[in-house]
Amino acid sequence: MICQGKALRYGNHVDTDVIIPARYLNTSDPKELAAHCMADIDPEFSQRLNPGDIIAAGYNFGCGSSREHAPLAIKTSGVSCVIAKSFARIFYRNSINIGLPIVVSDLDIQDGDQVSVDLNAGVLRNLTQGTEDTFPPFSPFLQEIIASGGLMKSLEDGKL
Repeated sequence: MICQGKALRYGNHVDTDVIIPARYLNTSDPKELAAHCMADIDPEFSQRLNPGDIIAAGYNFGCGSSREHAPLAIKTSGVSCVIAKSFARIFYRNSINIGLPIVVSDLDIQDGDQVSVDLNAGVLRNLTQGTEDTFPPFSPFLQEIIASGGLMKSLEDGKL
């Protein structure tokens, strides 16, 4: 699976409360959550985002609460992958559970850079800067979860 798009860059310690602010958690409708994704950190997020774009961030992305609303809002908004220097552990697990690919990398990615991520080969390329990094490719088990659209979908489809 290859994700490719423009990078939307954020800093360190982006917590779940800025990914999807608590005032919008009165719904579990993924489209409604996506409409408010990143509202407090980037009010123009939904206007800047094109389907398939990639979030790039610093350390500890997704820290804060354990709710699945944050990765769900990101995925439903059209983001194809999140790349960060590190992730909060529960955010990492929640992302995989809902089928949002996430990659740990120190590669320099700036806002607007074109990025390609080959999840099967474990290769991340910054096409704008002409640089690349490798990461451990997702196991076949995790690849199946991502390809199915999440853990529950892969179980429902009998693929796991």
